[in-house]
Amino acid sequence: MDVDTAVDLALKELKLTREDVDVEVLEESSSGFLGIGSKLARVRVTAKEDVADNSRKEKAKFDDIDRILADLPENREIEVPDEIREDYDRFEQEELEDARASESARAAERKNRKDRKRGKSRRRQSRPQVSLMFDLSDLEPVEEHPVKDFLQEVTKEMGLDLDFQVKVGKNFVHVDISGKDTGTIIGKRGQTLDSIQYLAGLVVNKDSEEYIRVVLDAENYRAKREQTLIDLANRLAGKVERTERSITLEPMNPYERKVIHATLQNHPRVKTRSEGKDPYRRVIIELK
Repeated sequence: MDVDTAVDLALKELKLTREDVDVEVLEESSSGFLGIGSKLARVRVTAKEDVADNSRKEKAKFDDIDRILADLPENREIEVPDEIREDYDRFEQEELEDARASESARAAERKNRKDRKRGKSRRRQSRPQVSLMFDLSDLEPVEEHPVKDFLQEVTKEMGLDLDFQVKVGKNFVHVDISGKDTGTIIGKRGQTLDSIQYLAGLVVNKDSEEYIRVVLDAENYRAKREQTLIDLANRLAGKVERTERSITLEPMNPYERKVIHATLQNHPRVKTRSEGKDPYRRVIIELK
């Protein structure tokens, strides 16, 4: 790799142009003799002072998301009534029970189909996968909705360019987010998306007598994250079996914990439980 190639790689990583940086060549490349003793070029690429200042200002704008959200009137004024909180807890329990029933039915059907096809005893197979994703087929798209107004206000304050497609059903609101800044609205492991989803739920339930579930998604992130968690649960369950030692996962939100529990609920050798208080509540996988 010569000097120009090394500089180009650094510019790509920094997302800057050649005019925005100072380049210092630390070591020239060398091809050696017949490929022996070859060396790669080494360079130091530093953003110019004015460019670095602008970059820090831009980063600070996104790092201030907690302050921006905290300053919104909706966040300062809304209190979640106890009856809505009770409805939310009951909804989560019913959803998990539905997932268990659906998974049991699918597991039985897979077993029967496999036995019929092979005509012999069932071979060992990978753990069944359960999905808690929402059925969006019965939802109706709407052009105007309080959630859409709220999201437009928040993302405007964040300086993001995004579009929102809102669909509603009975006690359910789904928002599909698109645009060039979806990566920012998702955040690390979906933390930003989850935070704004929580606030959007407060906005919708402010004057509602029944609990309304609000789900935000961007670039199909929810489905991809769910599959990642299913794969993680199965992989760690195998590790617990092999090592006979329990594993404590990182803190997760209630929905992600449910994915782990539902994936391993019928596992023959391991069980799961949650420990701690939100937002630091964790799932523990251990032997039965």
